[in-house]
Amino acid sequence: MIDTILFDLDGTLARFKQDEFINTYFGELSKVFLRLGLDAEKACKGVWVGTKAMVLNDGAELNTRRFWDAFSEFMGIEGDLLAAAEAACDDFYSNEFNIVKSIVEHSEIPARVVRAMAEKGYKVVLATNPLFPPCAVDSRLGWIGLERDDFELITHYENSTFCKPNPAYYQEVLVKIGKTPEQCLMVGNNPAEDMCASKLGMEVFLVTDFMENETGIDISQFRNGTIEDMEAYLMAMPEVL
Repeated sequence: MIDTILFDLDGTLARFKQDEFINTYFGELSKVFLRLGLDAEKACKGVWVGTKAMVLNDGAELNTRRFWDAFSEFMGIEGDLLAAAEAACDDFYSNEFNIVKSIVEHSEIPARVVRAMAEKGYKVVLATNPLFPPCAVDSRLGWIGLERDDFELITHYENSTFCKPNPAYYQEVLVKIGKTPEQCLMVGNNPAEDMCASKLGMEVFLVTDFMENETGIDISQFRNGTIEDMEAYLMAMPEVL
């Protein structure tokens, strides 16, 4: 019996187009690197290098170490300057990053459905791709009226050693929450990154409003629909005793 709901964040609960997010996000982040005296264009490329290192993580280290080690090597910086870059980024995610909220489409459904499922007795997990520090996740949740306490677990780069679309990411989540795949339903907007949870035996629901399907995966194999459809489907699920 399903008693746990895993929600993706970007494009699912936080309703925005990925390209708009990236453009606005890097436009603001580049200012942080400029203030540090770094080549902003190169540093933004370094962020992508670090991101790739996390996506390829094999579980040997936390994603945060994979990111900053790759960023350090690419930029040729270490010691105090590297520490300053990490501190400046954390400060950015708690402050200027909130400018990106302007691209988010307002909807009361995400906060409503997350809290409603918890009230129905379900364990609720924020299964966002763990590419960001926890402060960045907190900010993005705030954009949609949610907070850390609304979830049993939130994945971020300080507590994860895998990333989507590696099924090992979902296995790592299952271990942390003490659940089997058959007890879980994954809700997301990316057929490759989110629906791959079905490979482990999870039920899935693909939210199509801001779907990211770069590789053209046939979505008819997944239960799918708008965020309104998703809410209706979840609310029809029985209460968990």
